[in-house]
Amino acid sequence: MRPSTAASTAGRMPQRLVFVAFMGCLLMIIPCFFVAVWKPKLDPLSSPNLQLSVTTSIKIQAVRESSSISDRSGSEMVVMPISVNEDEAELTNDTEIIRMPPPEEEKGRVNMTFTEAEFSNSTMDEEQKNNDNGIYPTTNVKDAAKPKQEFSLATGKPKAEEGTQEITSQTEGVAESKITCDLSERRSDTCVMHGDVRVLGYSSSIILSKAPQADAPGEENTWKIRPYARKWESPLMEIIRELTLKESTKPADTPRCAVHHTVPAIVFSTGGFLGNFFHDFTDVLIPLFTTARQYRGEAQFLVTNFNYGWIKKYEQILRRLSHYQIIDLDRDGRVHCFRHVHVGLLSHKELSMDPAKSPNGYSMADFREFLRSCFSLKRKSVSAGNRKPRLLMINRKGPRSFSNRREVASLARSLGYKVVVAGPEETKNLSRFARVVNSCDVMMGVHGAGLTNMLFLPTDAALVQVIPWGGLKYACGHDFGEPAPDMGIRYLEYEIKEGESSLMRQYPRSHPVFTDPLSIHKQGWNVLWSVFLNKQSVRLDVRRFKGVLQEAMNALPH
Repeated sequence: MRPSTAASTAGRMPQRLVFVAFMGCLLMIIPCFFVAVWKPKLDPLSSPNLQLSVTTSIKIQAVRESSSISDRSGSEMVVMPISVNEDEAELTNDTEIIRMPPPEEEKGRVNMTFTEAEFSNSTMDEEQKNNDNGIYPTTNVKDAAKPKQEFSLATGKPKAEEGTQEITSQTEGVAESKITCDLSERRSDTCVMHGDVRVLGYSSSIILSKAPQADAPGEENTWKIRPYARKWESPLMEIIRELTLKESTKPADTPRCAVHHTVPAIVFSTGGFLGNFFHDFTDVLIPLFTTARQYRGEAQFLVTNFNYGWIKKYEQILRRLSHYQIIDLDRDGRVHCFRHVHVGLLSHKELSMDPAKSPNGYSMADFREFLRSCFSLKRKSVSAGNRKPRLLMINRKGPRSFSNRREVASLARSLGYKVVVAGPEETKNLSRFARVVNSCDVMMGVHGAGLTNMLFLPTDAALVQVIPWGGLKYACGHDFGEPAPDMGIRYLEYEIKEGESSLMRQYPRSHPVFTDPLSIHKQGWNVLWSVFLNKQSVRLDVRRFKGVLQEAMNALPH
C-alpha cells in the first residue's frame, strides 16, 4: 500500500535538516580555510622582499597619525627595496657605496616607572610622547640615597611618597644668594643663580628667594633670557620661550618647593633651527658640552621648547652629560628647587669653543674625544701606513649635489684613493655613520650640513669643501674652514666657476647671478638661499679638481 504524501514528507524532514546543517557548516569552514591559506600571501609584512638590483633592504617606520589624544596606535615596519642607479652600478671595486643596515626595531611600549640615576630608554613614538602629560620623574631629589627608589609617571613623585603634598626646600650650606648674568657675548646670554632657586616652568619664571634684610631697601632685580645660542637672529629668537629670572624677598611671591634637587640645573632650549645637523651641534650640543661637562654627569637638564625627537636622536650624547631624566620645563607643573641654576649655554664660536673662556679650559679636542667615547670610535688620529687612504664623498640629493659623481670617483681612484660614497639615507643613523666617517682619511662635499660629520674624522684627516657659485666663499669658510684647525683637521676648499654650476642652464650669462652675485645677497637671505643654495647643483671640472685631491692626499701623515 502506497504511503500518504504527508507521511512521506515527514519521513524526509530529518534528512533535509541534516543536509542543511551540513551545508551551513561547510559554508562557514570554507572561508576560514581560504583566509588561513591565502592571507599570508596578501600580507605585505610577510611577503618576500622585492629587490631591484641589490640584496639589501631598509625598514621605513610608518607611524599612524591620530587626532585623538587618547589614541596610542602602534607603528608598522614596511620593507622597502633600495634602487641603485646606473651611476652606482658602474662603479668599480675601489668605490664603496655605503648601505647602512636599518636601526634595530624598538620593542615594547612605555616604561611606566623609572629608577634613580637611570636615563629612561622608553620607546614611545614622538606623537605619543607629545600627547603625554609632560611630567617627567626627577632622579636627583633630596635624600635620594636609597637604591632603586621608583617614581610614578603620573605624579612625578617617589612612589613611597605618593600621598605627600611637597618636599620642603632646604638651604643649609648654600653660598651667598646672587644672580650673575653675562649679556655681553655675541652668541648667547647666560645667567648663573646661587642660593635658594625655585623653578616654575609653567609660568616661565625662575625665582631666587632671599631673606629680607632690615638695613636693605629690598630692591628686586629682574632679567629676561631666551636660552638658545643664536641671539643675533632676532626673528628666530622670537619663537624661543623667554624666561624671567628675578630675586624675591617676599614669601607670598615665592611658592613652596615640590621637588628639591641635590645637583645643579642647566636650562636650555631645543627649539630654533634644531633638526638641521649643523645647528644641532653648533647651537646646542657643543655649547651644552662646554657648560655641562664640568659636572661629570651630575647635572639636571631643564628643557624649554621641548623636542622629544631631537632628544631621542642624541640620547647617546645627552646621557653622558647628565645622568638624570630630562625635564620638560614647559609642561611640568611642579616647583623644582635647586641651589645652583645655569640658564642658557656658553657659546663662543661657530662649531667650536674658546678654551680661554670654557670651564676647565675645555677645547674641541676634548669634545671630539668625548664623541669618540659616546660612539665607540676607534681611530683617534690618521697614521702612516701602506693602505690606500679612504675618501668619503658626501653626496646630496637635489640641490648642491654632484652631477658627475662617477667621474669624480674615477678621478679619485686613479690618484690612489679608496672611495666611499654616502647619500642622505646612509647618514641618517648617527651612530653607524659616525663610525664610517671615523674610518676615513679625507672627506669631501658641497657646502651643507652634511660636512658637520667632520667632527667624527680622526685627527690629521683632511676636509675638502666644494663652494657653490654665488660669492659664498666667506660664509662657507666661516662655517667649516675656521672650525677645522680647532679639531686638528686640515682644511682645503674648491670654489667652482660659472661653467661648473647648473645655474648656467637657468640664467643668461649676462644675468646679475653671474655678473654681480652680491646684488643677490642684498635682496635678503631668502633670495640668496633660493638662487645659490636651493637651485644649484655642481659638475666639477675634474682637471681643476685633481690638484685639490692630490694636495689632500699629500697632507696626510706618511
